[in-house]
Amino acid sequence: MSKLAIHGGPKAVQTPAGDMFKWPIITEEDEQAALEVLRAGKMSGTDVTMQFEKEFAQWHGLEYALGHNTGTAALHTAMFGCRVGVGDEIIAPSLTYWASAMPALALGATIVFAEVDPDTLCIDPKDIEHRITKRTKAIVAVHYCSHPCDMDAIMEIANRHGVKVIEDVSHAHGALYKGRLVGTIGHVGAMSCMSGKSLAIGEGGMLVTNDKEIFQRASAFGHYERTRKDMDNPELAPLAGLPLGGVKYRMHQISSAVGRVQLKYYEGRMAVIQRAMNHFWDALEGVPGIKAHRPSKASGSTMGGWYAAHGLYRPEELGGLSIQKFAEAVRAEGGTCSPGANFALHLHPVLNEADVYGHGRPTRNAHTERDVRQGPGSLPVTESMQERVYSIPWFKHYRSEVIEEHAAAYRKVAAHADELR
Repeated sequence: MSKLAIHGGPKAVQTPAGDMFKWPIITEEDEQAALEVLRAGKMSGTDVTMQFEKEFAQWHGLEYALGHNTGTAALHTAMFGCRVGVGDEIIAPSLTYWASAMPALALGATIVFAEVDPDTLCIDPKDIEHRITKRTKAIVAVHYCSHPCDMDAIMEIANRHGVKVIEDVSHAHGALYKGRLVGTIGHVGAMSCMSGKSLAIGEGGMLVTNDKEIFQRASAFGHYERTRKDMDNPELAPLAGLPLGGVKYRMHQISSAVGRVQLKYYEGRMAVIQRAMNHFWDALEGVPGIKAHRPSKASGSTMGGWYAAHGLYRPEELGGLSIQKFAEAVRAEGGTCSPGANFALHLHPVLNEADVYGHGRPTRNAHTERDVRQGPGSLPVTESMQERVYSIPWFKHYRSEVIEEHAAAYRKVAAHADELR
């Protein structure tokens, strides 16, 4: 009889997970912080948010932080802060959540997608430079699935061409690139802090920067109540009182209050997650067909809170076994495994066909001198990733017996791959 559970054998995962996957960790301290805002009737104020911003900026060692109601809003204002506007271009990876790139369309700009590195899943610096034109204003470096981008290479290219770098830190709160916090290396960092993220505050986003102009432009775009205070930019000061973007992006103060508590404990909780996730991958070292998606231990880089944890699949090492069948067999063992990752944005009809604002042509080309659309086959590495990545368990606590059983599920399926082909 086969040892695989999918063929009737015993499951590799036997120990109940308990709260191993429960997130975020909400305590009475979080609840009391939220209740204080509710009872004071300060849900739409800014005082708690501004305190959260101060603490968030201090954590990053930066001068400015600006709270937003979503990570999408933070990315939108980051682009405006970098002067992305009508006719401009940004360069972004296609393998990401849509908010990393699509706010550019609302600014009258367009998106040029670049390849990802097949090992980091982040934007490939080698595919950026030839995509820069006179219209390029910014590169969006998405630290995808918690893995830091190759920021040295990206910053070298950007600085040489006079292009801004926006770090999307939504997946990588607290991650380090060669010992430096991600979000502090580019010209501006922006991130989601929604309840599913590793730094989870409910719903919200944050922008961080040392650039006063970017900060003030971001404030003026969607934080009208801030513009009457400390706005010394001569271009913006006369416009105080109304939001330049015609939007209201301030953070809800229940999120701010919860965020202050979550931030206080985040580094400690993150350390536990890192220990657990690295233990999982250490237990799978050398197993054919599967490869850890993490920086080398000698690099000085880390995965932060390991949000959206994934692994790399090498079907050629398992006789061509499909990732779908591999994942199905791992799940039968009681493990966590789903094939694929984010859909490639450059192939979606919204990025190729939709005329969102009535320009009479696809919005992505509405203000361009050339057709920037990228069809099937234009980004082959990105397009191949659905067959070469898979989700893994995201452990929130360190319990070696549970972690090792989940690793055993992967090891067992890889060892018996011939039975699944």
